[in-house]
Amino acid sequence: MSALPLAVGVIGLGVGERHIVGYRQIPGVTVKAVCDVDADRLAAVADRQGVAERHTDWRAIADDPGIDAVSICSYDDAHVEQAVACFEAGKHVFCEKPIALDRVGLERVEDAWTRSGKRLSSNLILRQSPRFRAVHDMVRRGEFGDLFYMEGDYIHQILWKITEGWRGKMDFYCVAYGGGIHLIDLMRWIAGEEVVEVTAMATKKLTRSSAFKYPDTMSVLMRFESDLLAKSTTLFGPQRRKFHSLNLYGAQLSFENADGPARLYRGDAPEDEEPFDVPYPAMEKGDLLPDFIGAIRGDHEPLVTGRDVIQVMKICLAAWESAESGRAVQV
Repeated sequence: MSALPLAVGVIGLGVGERHIVGYRQIPGVTVKAVCDVDADRLAAVADRQGVAERHTDWRAIADDPGIDAVSICSYDDAHVEQAVACFEAGKHVFCEKPIALDRVGLERVEDAWTRSGKRLSSNLILRQSPRFRAVHDMVRRGEFGDLFYMEGDYIHQILWKITEGWRGKMDFYCVAYGGGIHLIDLMRWIAGEEVVEVTAMATKKLTRSSAFKYPDTMSVLMRFESDLLAKSTTLFGPQRRKFHSLNLYGAQLSFENADGPARLYRGDAPEDEEPFDVPYPAMEKGDLLPDFIGAIRGDHEPLVTGRDVIQVMKICLAAWESAESGRAVQV
């Protein structure tokens, strides 16, 4: 079973090129075909990666009976149609986030995935950071005690992506769907329980003089099943290097992430503080692909399950609804 040969297709060759590289490092996996709407980029990436079969129409990959699994790395507003078509064609799907931009689209994907019986996963890559995996395991072992508050912020200076790039040209774009979703998923995974209520606020301050139509900064407050609270802010315009801020507060232990060694606190005295030097971020964009292929071959759930993909998107959709309506939204 572990040596089962698999053929994959990759749609979208921006971050999709990293998928090609990742798949080609997995024994028995062949990148059969690639697709991009930009013919020049298609030729450049396919030549560079040595992929002979290339298309500008993604349907050629969805309809190919010789392809077992597809990575969807296209523009966000194409994900729903492409995922549904791939599931209906009997293919496994690994989709870049977000998998949908509204509830109708998410329901279509969920229905097609459920009916297909195939695997669904997404590139929620923070789960692969050794530091965050270690914190996850410590929570599971009870080392934090009763976890009562978390903060997970997406801090990345990429304002140009919404003022100049394709994201700003879509009919709709939400920074939390494209950035904050990583930290929302990470906290949900670490906590091991579901978010039941969301309250959010969003502002359009940094981009108010640009053509970008939607908020550039968003804060989300989440209540979990156990009454654990968590906050996630998405910043696309900070003057600093990229950072995944993660703070956990438990009755017995606290954790605060940092660019260098993180910190653990067992009290408020100096002697209660200790460094936590597990590597961070120490991950690459293709690091979840071996797990996805292993799930297909072993007929088991991947680390980021289909249910995870659907549920974290429901949280994000509830956050947008809350920011628009000014009220709390149930998940």
